[in-house]
Amino acid sequence: MDEEVFPDAENVNSVLAQESSELLHILSGQSPVVIMKLCQMMPSYAGWDINLASSIPPAAAVTEHIKAVLEYFRVAKAEDCRNFLQSMCILCENIPMHLESRLMSVAGYENSACEHSSSSVTGGKSSSPPSEQLVKRPRIDYWPQYKAAVMLFQKRRWERLSERLVSEVQLENVWVSLRTANRGRDRPDQTPGSADKGGRTPEPDGDYGAMDSRVTLETFLQGCAGKVTVLVGPAGSGKTLLMSCLGQHWAQGLGPVPSSYLFVLLEFRQLNLRSQPLSLSDLLFRHYVPMKEGDHKKEAIVDYLLSNPEQSCWVLDGYDEFHSKLTKQEVQRELLDPERPLPVADLISGLLNRQLLPGCTVMVTCRVRDVIDLEGVSDKVGQLLGWGCHEIKEYVDNFFRGKADSALGMHAAELLLSSQHLLAMSSLPALCNICCICLEHLLLESRDPGRTAIPKERGSETRRKAGEKEDKGVQSEDPGEGSEDMMMDGTNGRAQLLLTQAQIPSTLTQVYLTVLGSFLYSDPDTRGSNDELITTRLPQSILGQYRSELCELTQLAWKGLEDGKILFMEEDISQDVLKFSIRTGLISQVELRREDGMLVNSYCFTHLTLQEFLAALRVMTSADVSDTQLKKRFSLRTRWTTKSDQRTVFTDSLHLFLCGLASPQCTSALVQLARTPGGKGGQSWVQRRQSLVLKLLKNLCHSNTLTGPKILELCHCVQESQDHQLAKQVVGTRPTLELRNIRLLPNDIDALAFVVNSVGDNGIGLDFGACSMELECLDVLPRCQYIQHLSFRSRKYDDKFAEKLSSILPKFTNLRKLEFCGASLTATGATSLASALPSCPGITELNLSDNHLKDGGIKHIADIFTKQPRLVLVKLGRNNSSLEAVDYLIGKMSLCLNIQQVHADGRKELSVTFSQNSDLHSHKKKSEPTISLLNQKWSKADMQKLAKSLAHCPALSVLNMSGSHLDVETLKTLTQYLPEINVTKKIIANDSCLTVEGLVILTALLSDCPAVVELHIRLQSPVQVSIVFSGGRQKTANEESKLLCLSWCGLLPSHLERVWRSLGTSPDLTLLDDGDSVILKFCPDKREDKQQQKIFRINNNKLLPSNITTLCRRLVQCRSLLELDLSHCSLTDKAIDNLMKVLPKMTSLQRLNVSHSITSTTGALVLIRCLTVSQQVTSVELRPQTESFIQFDSLKAEQASCRLTHCSLKGDNLERLLQILQQGPQLSDLDLSSNQMEDEGVKHFVDSLQQHKITSYVNLSKNGLTQQGLLDVANTLCTFDNVSGVEVSLGAEERCLIWFTQHESFVKTLSIRDSSLERDHLVRLAEILSICPSPTKLEFKNNSLQSDWIEDFVKLLNSSQRGFSINIEEHWIRSEEAVSLLCRCLDLSSNIHTIRVHHNTLHLSLMKSTEVTSISLTDCAVEGYQLASMKSIILRCPLLTELDFSLNSLGIEGAEFLCSVLPSLPNLTSLSIGSKEASVTVVEKLSEALLQATSIQCLNLSGHMISDTAAQIMTKMWPCLRSLNLSHCEWSASGGLQLIKALGECVSLEGLCLDCLRLNEESRMCLAQALRKIKSIRSLKLNKIDTAMGPLQADSVLDLLAAMEGLTRMQEIELEGWRMADRGIEELTRLLPVWTELRKISLSKNLISDQSGDMLLEALNSCTHLEELYLPSNSLGDLTAARMALVLPSLTYITVLDISENRIGYEGSVSLSKAIMCMNNLTKIYLTSVGTPELCAVAASLAHCPLIQDVGLGWNNCGDKVAVELARVMPLCQKLTRLDLESNAVSVSGAEALVRALQSCPALELIRLWRNKVSPGEAQRLSLRERRLNFSST
Repeated sequence: MDEEVFPDAENVNSVLAQESSELLHILSGQSPVVIMKLCQMMPSYAGWDINLASSIPPAAAVTEHIKAVLEYFRVAKAEDCRNFLQSMCILCENIPMHLESRLMSVAGYENSACEHSSSSVTGGKSSSPPSEQLVKRPRIDYWPQYKAAVMLFQKRRWERLSERLVSEVQLENVWVSLRTANRGRDRPDQTPGSADKGGRTPEPDGDYGAMDSRVTLETFLQGCAGKVTVLVGPAGSGKTLLMSCLGQHWAQGLGPVPSSYLFVLLEFRQLNLRSQPLSLSDLLFRHYVPMKEGDHKKEAIVDYLLSNPEQSCWVLDGYDEFHSKLTKQEVQRELLDPERPLPVADLISGLLNRQLLPGCTVMVTCRVRDVIDLEGVSDKVGQLLGWGCHEIKEYVDNFFRGKADSALGMHAAELLLSSQHLLAMSSLPALCNICCICLEHLLLESRDPGRTAIPKERGSETRRKAGEKEDKGVQSEDPGEGSEDMMMDGTNGRAQLLLTQAQIPSTLTQVYLTVLGSFLYSDPDTRGSNDELITTRLPQSILGQYRSELCELTQLAWKGLEDGKILFMEEDISQDVLKFSIRTGLISQVELRREDGMLVNSYCFTHLTLQEFLAALRVMTSADVSDTQLKKRFSLRTRWTTKSDQRTVFTDSLHLFLCGLASPQCTSALVQLARTPGGKGGQSWVQRRQSLVLKLLKNLCHSNTLTGPKILELCHCVQESQDHQLAKQVVGTRPTLELRNIRLLPNDIDALAFVVNSVGDNGIGLDFGACSMELECLDVLPRCQYIQHLSFRSRKYDDKFAEKLSSILPKFTNLRKLEFCGASLTATGATSLASALPSCPGITELNLSDNHLKDGGIKHIADIFTKQPRLVLVKLGRNNSSLEAVDYLIGKMSLCLNIQQVHADGRKELSVTFSQNSDLHSHKKKSEPTISLLNQKWSKADMQKLAKSLAHCPALSVLNMSGSHLDVETLKTLTQYLPEINVTKKIIANDSCLTVEGLVILTALLSDCPAVVELHIRLQSPVQVSIVFSGGRQKTANEESKLLCLSWCGLLPSHLERVWRSLGTSPDLTLLDDGDSVILKFCPDKREDKQQQKIFRINNNKLLPSNITTLCRRLVQCRSLLELDLSHCSLTDKAIDNLMKVLPKMTSLQRLNVSHSITSTTGALVLIRCLTVSQQVTSVELRPQTESFIQFDSLKAEQASCRLTHCSLKGDNLERLLQILQQGPQLSDLDLSSNQMEDEGVKHFVDSLQQHKITSYVNLSKNGLTQQGLLDVANTLCTFDNVSGVEVSLGAEERCLIWFTQHESFVKTLSIRDSSLERDHLVRLAEILSICPSPTKLEFKNNSLQSDWIEDFVKLLNSSQRGFSINIEEHWIRSEEAVSLLCRCLDLSSNIHTIRVHHNTLHLSLMKSTEVTSISLTDCAVEGYQLASMKSIILRCPLLTELDFSLNSLGIEGAEFLCSVLPSLPNLTSLSIGSKEASVTVVEKLSEALLQATSIQCLNLSGHMISDTAAQIMTKMWPCLRSLNLSHCEWSASGGLQLIKALGECVSLEGLCLDCLRLNEESRMCLAQALRKIKSIRSLKLNKIDTAMGPLQADSVLDLLAAMEGLTRMQEIELEGWRMADRGIEELTRLLPVWTELRKISLSKNLISDQSGDMLLEALNSCTHLEELYLPSNSLGDLTAARMALVLPSLTYITVLDISENRIGYEGSVSLSKAIMCMNNLTKIYLTSVGTPELCAVAASLAHCPLIQDVGLGWNNCGDKVAVELARVMPLCQKLTRLDLESNAVSVSGAEALVRALQSCPALELIRLWRNKVSPGEAQRLSLRERRLNFSST
């Protein structure tokens, strides 16, 4: 708007009369001086001077004077009245701004206002200096004038916007969710006082709390004066319309912005056009509302604004569209100069940072992701909430109101509200409008297929008006960002509506496709016939009819998307297309103000999502957009935003539309746009582009690094694609979908449902953590049909949420686990859940911890225990409960007999564990329940109540009361009731603050309570108390002895006397007192049993040498097996020497424990002499100041194991050790790690190695080696014939091992890692290796080697007469560096037999006088153009037989390279170019060259896209092949059929791999026919083959299996993912007896039942050469395991066994262990998630597998017993390298056992312990102690 508006003049006397009452109140509060000055303006004032000038004038008198003054000037001349008002405004304080503005406005309006006329009143005397009186008047004159102009501007703006609104916008009906504002720490609060706010009293601007606090927009905006307020919302939520509505309300004197303010509404999209710097004046008068008047008026207005910044409200709309990024000041900076021109971004930043107009009100609108830029400057943040069902229905009714057929709107509303997809979309106003357009179009078509098109005059006008609307969103009734409600009329009459739910578009993309048709169909200049209809699937004709216009529009949309542009000028679009676009409503016209202030027209698409949709059409139909550009644009957005995220104006919907357009339903529409004007079809091109999108989507499905927001976005993409196979892949690797800190809408739940429902009976979990969701989301949630685990974690979830959840819980028929923890649940919510849970009989686990249930809520939950037969675990901890709740749970044990454990730990933990019904009928006797009441505060009354409850409980095995304070009275109460309590094993009361008095009370139990048989008490910290009952003793049933063990009690003689009296009398009492322990044993007189092991223990004592001699001489007389425990006794060297003298005579000694008793290296060396003085020593493990043992055998030991660590083996000490070892027996292993030997000591040791008799290994790790020491150790390979390998790492693990062998023929191995080698070291290593007597294998990893060093090293090895195998891994061996290194090695060495780079490792095989036969570059990021440098090298290799460039990015350049070299390789028999990404160009380019390469017998084309042309050429070479790999390939139906048919001609084919192919029925039949013809196949891989309808059906499986009947030479077969059931297995077992040469069979992910498994194993009995058996992810059970025990021992060649993810129970594990004991060649066994935690027998059986290398026992809930058994077995499995125990129940105790065992397992590289019962702190401690323990998920 360019014109100015001036207000009509008001009568000054009338204004004074109207405001007199308020002025009287204001003047009464002024100082007497001010009142006197105002009174002096009256001519008759002289008589009042004395009264007013008095120090305390009477209040009544002052009031009378003021009334007289006001009355005088009310009737005075206008000039005098104006002067009075001006003076009053200048002199008085606390005048409300709106009143001051009115008074100054009316006082200064006359042209003569600038002339001071008070002389007529005061007799020529001014009441104040003229300069002071003129301060405000010029500003006040022009301020209201400019405000009035802005008001008119806002009113006219609103008139234009509101013309096409469906209904009135009401701020009180718009809902906002409050968010926590992150206000800058150093920003002062500049909220103006009440006077500055014009007398308004705003609502307090408090923290409304959680994200889900809802208020109306009107309420939200209250109290925003002087603050920065941010309103966020998604595209289409109506932010711009609401800000315009706010401006209109202000102009009318309504709403939250006072009319006294200046309302400045700036749009960022307009500000983007301001390239020149602007001053504050420029921003107002050149950009916002111009003024034609002179500069003095503008200066006056700006001056007033600067003096009164609180009088302005700045609305900054659409920050998400701003091209620049705002800057934030961390600390308060100086104010900006308002007259200085600044860039727009700096000007806006100044407003937000209070550097410009501090105290003004600022409102900013943006999208959620952009609010992060405003952190630290915003005081209040609110998010617009989406529409609920009520608002949606109201909008739909309004949209269709006034249509010719009233039934149209009713049916539309009914369809939309019943379609969850459309309903979810409609939560945003813009998408709701889109849905209405879509429904109207479909309804009219279904009602009257022959109807006339929308009348031209109405249709064109409607679309034209839509085009005029700005590209901005609406909230209340406006259609959406830039869209307009499309008022479409149908024919008159009320024909029946035929549209059904099935005809509704099922995806967002299909909705937009239909809406596009609706836009096109409404064109009044339609060139086609009106009989051509647009249906749900959009006929091809309408797109083809407008193909040229759509092509230009899609190109414009795509270009805008690439350039971040949403506004286009006329020159960007051709005039014809522009008119067409405006006519149809696809494009809107927007006014822009140029730099010079002129208004010009620009254009934008009706909605941002429409631009993105048209851009997606461009991507899918035009070759102008390359695959690379598509991949760049195809990424999942996240709802978690960071400050480093790249800002974009768009809604990030492109990838959704691409996924939707990739569905088969859209193919025909895309083909019409892709078709050339000549009529040639683009179907194959479109299908390739669709395949690429699906391929990208598939890769994302398999990714395991996606966060919750991206997983949710992936679900939306998969839903758009409508591909159920992709949905399965999303959940296939994610047993639980975890969503954290996301605001969820119903459409999000709808997308989740599409994906989740693909899992079928397998089930899945949904975990919502701190996700904000409306209750409407819960209405949609039951659509997720196969939920087994449902979790809600957030304080946002309260009783109301729980009540709503309770109403839908019965709909989850598969629900097994429910978690509602960390929430705000009280007893009220618990009541709701308790009422619903009985309707969920499948619930096994319930977690309600960390809520506010208190005792009452816990009781409600406990009352349902008897109604939930399958409950396994209920967690109720951290609920502010008391012992009353615990007592209530214990009381339930008498009613609910399957309660297995009640566990309470203070107020933190409270849980109830149940035994499953299956346990009641299992082979084992059901164990008694346990009760743990830890860290409780007991009173006598509490203990009485507990004891009475316990007395009514069934038999308990353990009662644990550790950590509780048990005083004397409490203990007396417990012991009083103890005879009534049925405890079978023990009561534990550790850390219970027990005193001597309490000890006496407890010792009386041995005589008073017959059931108590043992009592163990320790009073010093840590206090330990254990009361053992007869059922808990590990002895025979008729044992009658009782035992009292008192250790570290500090008992005085008087105390012992009291203990003695409490025990009563017993003739069989014996006492042993070692000073720190008292052991009292009551036992009958029995003869000594020689086979019974006895323990003699003296701890924490200083034993003199004479004591040792006396003690040992006594123990020599003991004939029973004996263990001597002398730990913690500080043995001197002399004492140890005396021990060694007696040791040979102690023939019954089995174990000597001297842990923490050796204080010096000398003492350790004395003990090592036991190897020479006793022939019964089997192992010595000595480590000063820690655990140390010597193990003995009853007979002479053949060899021993020796570990001496953490000593100081230098000089004489080392020499003494070597002498002892030379005299000692043969050693299996010698561990000298951590002994400070350094290079010198290690060299001295290895030089003497020949004199020692060692059969397995020497461990010299952690001895401070340098590279010189490394070379000395490596030298043993050539100096000692029996050294088979050397491993050295100088990195953090400091590893050094020398391996020995007793075999005559073997390969020597040198492994060096992390050792920072230099060139000289490599030269020395080459010299050492060149004189090795045996073939050598070298492994170098991460040694910081440079390329030229490697080349020289390879060259130096040329002189060797033996073969070398070299592996060199360095991070830089990738891409171009890998190619260069390979070429240089081939150039420098003539002895290379094979050379390969895989990932970042160079593999070389060297042999004297040979030619290179194999060159490989696999998965090492090589680009096709980088291969050009290899051409000359390859051409010099005429004997080359293998070429492998798999898993790289060859592209057209790589294909051209291969075409150039293949003709020069006459001996090439194998070519592999497998690809990670589908590409049609490589195979198409290569096909002709391959046809000419007649020598090729093995071909790998996996992962490529094979065009029909290439297929036709390639099949000609099929008959010559012996091996073919087409896995993961893509092709058209006709091309695939041709390729599969041609397989029948491959009569010599031995290997065929067709993994992950999708075959139609015809291709599948052809494959079966081909298999019948190929009799030579030895290897057949058909994993995960799908048909067009999904996985193979039963008949297809049988047909393919029957086709294999003639394949008698089969050695390897893989049929993973066939879903093969009983009939299929029956057919397979018929074939197995014929496959006598079978080496490997893989049947994972099938449907093999236990009975079928039994049959399969029986059939495998004839496959005597079988080496690898894979049966994971089936339904095998104990029956199959029992058959394995019978069959597998006869299959003596088996090396790999995988039966993970089956249902094997305890009996099956025992059977399996019997089989394993006979599998001497087993190297790998995988028993992940086999269904039972009881795998001790399996662990023990591994001791019989000397070659075992890899063991997988994860996800079985195995406890410490299994870990301890594995620890026992590990030292016996010297080749074991990896042990997987992730997701089990191993505690710190079990992990400690594994750590100890690792000391004897130098070959073991990794033990995985992720997700076990080890706290993060303990995990870190154990990892630091032993680096081979891995507690992470990767």
